[in-house]
Amino acid sequence: MGFTRAGMRRVGPSLLVLLSAGVVAGCWGAGPYDHAVEYVPVDHEEAAAKGARDFDPVMVQRQPEEWHATPVSLFGVVIARSPGAHGGAYLTLSVRRLEARNLCEFATDTSTCRTTVSDKDFGVVHALVDLRPEDDVGQHSLGPGSLVRVIGPLAQDPDPTDGSPVIRPTFYRHWPRYFYVTRSAAATMRQ
Repeated sequence: MGFTRAGMRRVGPSLLVLLSAGVVAGCWGAGPYDHAVEYVPVDHEEAAAKGARDFDPVMVQRQPEEWHATPVSLFGVVIARSPGAHGGAYLTLSVRRLEARNLCEFATDTSTCRTTVSDKDFGVVHALVDLRPEDDVGQHSLGPGSLVRVIGPLAQDPDPTDGSPVIRPTFYRHWPRYFYVTRSAAATMRQ
């Protein structure tokens, strides 16, 4: 569809603003914190997840050799962060399930949508993560209450203090506290 000068005068400035906003939204996507109705991966996330299995704590215990042979993917709420080996961060995560749809405060405004995970946790996992500078320190640094998605292989040895699996991610994505919601937030958002 082409626009002529006469046609642009008929269209008016409000439609041009809407068209421009659509082009910008198409270029920027859902942003780093996934402001969309459904989960939107960021750069390199799909490639990192290719071939990874969704973490299943029961099956990891039943078939450890099989589960250590392929990368796993999981979402977890950070319970604790401590210094890890080689300058990394050692995270203790409450494993959560990604919900099929993100919760949105207003149905017509995707900027109000937040990545949504289950209220119920599915066990504890530890992750040794090499943090990016913006996640290491600062206002939105990764710490207790943050949500992360980690993708990578399981370490051969479990955590020495609690026996939980340890993952060494090749990819991680971080949502600071208050930049994601749990399923129970639906009631709060609708009030």
